[in-house]
Amino acid sequence: MKFISWNVNGLRAVFGKGFPDIIASFDADFVCLQETKMQAGQLDAELPGYQSYWNYAVKKGYSGTAIYTRHEPLSVSYGIGQEEHDQEGRVITLEYPDYYLITVYTPNSQDELRRLDYRMEWEDAFRSYLVALDAKKPIIVCGDLNVAHQEIDLKNPKTNRHNAGFTDEERGKFQLLLDAGFVDTFRYFHPEARERYSWWSYRGRARERNAGWRIDYFVTSARLAPRLRSAEIHDQVFGSDHCPVELILD
Repeated sequence: MKFISWNVNGLRAVFGKGFPDIIASFDADFVCLQETKMQAGQLDAELPGYQSYWNYAVKKGYSGTAIYTRHEPLSVSYGIGQEEHDQEGRVITLEYPDYYLITVYTPNSQDELRRLDYRMEWEDAFRSYLVALDAKKPIIVCGDLNVAHQEIDLKNPKTNRHNAGFTDEERGKFQLLLDAGFVDTFRYFHPEARERYSWWSYRGRARERNAGWRIDYFVTSARLAPRLRSAEIHDQVFGSDHCPVELILD
């Protein structure tokens, strides 16, 4: 089973940059998107062979998630069941017989960390949501988690130490998630890999210089580890300031 996750930073824009052909080339079972930045009816975004599920933010042109799947789910849910966290279209969960698939677009702490307090509340609520699902059956969660976990996960850790996405608080919450019984699949296969990033600023020719961050993840229940086959970053795929990431599972 092949899973793809991609923060497209505006699906309408990426559709004009070859999105359908890019997705077709992956030949994936599931394609999970974040930051679609659209509302229902703004784009005919259906793809041949896939059914799709969409979670739109209340605010227009903001956030939003989607999942394309070749496999009919047992159930579909949107959000995490807490109104204060479910206004921005950040989570979709598909249930299958032996796992849950969750796509997430984690809130950014923003400039001057003005949303860090909210981010901390979100982290605790989302982790509780995942732990409750994991008690029923294993989970696969993917998306833009807006955090570089370790110093090797970004180009310039020293100068970014207190910036959004690399604060001690955000990194600590990600570690709490792993400690709750989950695995960062890319690090499972590539524990020491450096300069493998999934996001680059549009400023200062960052992508050309590979001055990036690894903030897009597949995280799974630890008990799925025997079924993990590979985890990759498709950093040669363009169209967004993020690139797609991949997981293959038996």
